[in-house]
Amino acid sequence: MKSWNTPEMPQLSGHGPLPRIYNTSLGEISSIEVDTEAQLYVCGITPYDATHIGHANTYLTYDTLNRVLRDAGITVSYVQNVTDVDDPLLERATATGVDWRELAESQIELFRGDMKALGIIPPKHYVGVVESVVEIGAACARLLDDGYAYWVPTDGGDPDLYFDLAAAQERTTWYLGQESRLDRPTMLELSAERGGDPARPGKRDPLDPLLWRSAREGEPSWGTAIGSGRPGWHIECSVIGGHYLSAPITVNGGGFDLVFPHHEMSAAHSAALNGSDWSHTYSHAGMVAYEGEKMSKSRGNLVFVSKLIAEGVDPRAIRLALLAHHYRSDWEWTHSELHTAEARLKTWQEWAQSPFGHSGALVAELRSLLADDLNTPGALAAVDAAITAGEKASPSDLDAISALLGIGLHSAS
Repeated sequence: MKSWNTPEMPQLSGHGPLPRIYNTSLGEISSIEVDTEAQLYVCGITPYDATHIGHANTYLTYDTLNRVLRDAGITVSYVQNVTDVDDPLLERATATGVDWRELAESQIELFRGDMKALGIIPPKHYVGVVESVVEIGAACARLLDDGYAYWVPTDGGDPDLYFDLAAAQERTTWYLGQESRLDRPTMLELSAERGGDPARPGKRDPLDPLLWRSAREGEPSWGTAIGSGRPGWHIECSVIGGHYLSAPITVNGGGFDLVFPHHEMSAAHSAALNGSDWSHTYSHAGMVAYEGEKMSKSRGNLVFVSKLIAEGVDPRAIRLALLAHHYRSDWEWTHSELHTAEARLKTWQEWAQSPFGHSGALVAELRSLLADDLNTPGALAAVDAAITAGEKASPSDLDAISALLGIGLHSAS
């Protein structure tokens, strides 16, 4: 699957420090474990409501990490999946009378355009579930053969395949709660809210996740080594990530709502398939609310990037509005957020077009702030302070703002 074009990024002199970021599995900020290459896997969209501000916030988080790692002299191998067949997509297609494949492709194309407009560095491998379904089926067959999976009967059809969490805990280094650090009652509650089926009869453990859903009438299905059907949610990331990257990877990222069950279960599958922990660091971006609620299609409170751009909003202002909040914080999008960002962009642009200075002092300051758990609010404040203090922009300052923050400013030269 194609991604989108890479934005222009100036090459800065020297290298910045390696970043330290918050590791959910440790509950603390820790150093990135990397030598010369960082392996980054970020969970992608289910293409039925792309791309809202919440999505943009998540992918901008890992774009910032990508930029900081590159500036530190690290090669980044970045993989992102697309859940282009799943229950929410199929339900939306049925409700709107659109073929699910057409809906998915239209939303994926919209996502590509939004990411390009926002200056997000594309993944090296951008991979859909549909193009990986045979490989996922083979992985499910392996898990069954190796004793990590079992069949659960359905009403009148072929059985569904479930992952055995107890077997994974007994035979791998993975354990329940390793990544999320949650207690079991909370896990059961979140599982029911986020695509799990803890009440389904026949499961060995209510938390055991679906690996393979057998073919149902009226649903898409594929013939694979495990039979006819389609993948469960979590196994797709385990297989796609494991195909292009080598466990343990450097960072597994995504929105905070993926902590459990998605990242927890993907880690379990990966441990069973690869024989090792999936990631050194699990990183999560905060949630963006609108009108008092988390953005979601069901609530009808989505703020779309494409709609803002169509209304004439400069994508750089959208980026600045998001960067003004620390990536781990939960916050609410308001019209004043955008107005503030537009005013900031105007001020920065006027500063960039004034006669150049020669200090370049911002470069080291931006590098230091962003290496400290991606402190983008501090980085924006540092630029604001330089402008307020009357410091003239230098070419290296503008290059750093472009390379590290993704905000290209047009100079007078």
